[in-house]
Amino acid sequence: MNEATIAKKHEEVQVIREKISKAGSTLFVDYLGLTVAEVTELRVKLHAENCEMKVVKNNILRRATEEGGYEGIDTHLVGPSAIVTAHDEVSAAKICADTNAKTQKLEIKCGLLDGQFMSSDEVKALAKIPSREELIGKLLFIFQNPMRSLAVAVNEIAKKNA
Repeated sequence: MNEATIAKKHEEVQVIREKISKAGSTLFVDYLGLTVAEVTELRVKLHAENCEMKVVKNNILRRATEEGGYEGIDTHLVGPSAIVTAHDEVSAAKICADTNAKTQKLEIKCGLLDGQFMSSDEVKALAKIPSREELIGKLLFIFQNPMRSLAVAVNEIAKKNA
């Protein structure tokens, strides 16, 4: 291999390593079997949530994860692989799990959450966690419900006394 090719691969490893280190969560997926339209739809959904999907050779991924100090990933890098990075912890897992439920073709191999290894099952469990907005809505409902009940009770007492 010539020096230019080696330098280019080393640069690619550094770019992938940096993406992984800056990401809130990183997923390693097998996209084999998805049609071009399905991959395009997946990328659009990911982009809308500030996530990115990139197809990368397994050798490059192995080197990037080894240099980054991430353990346990190299055994999962078999067959075609893509890396999905997200700035938050849940959005990429939700989108990939939804795509897998819809198409039965996207396999989540493993992932990283804040630098810690996650198995495929752990990523799927992460995808079931409600979004931040849903959790805030539920919390507000919990706070609102007793107040509403108190207001109704006070209103009924006022009607009864009037």
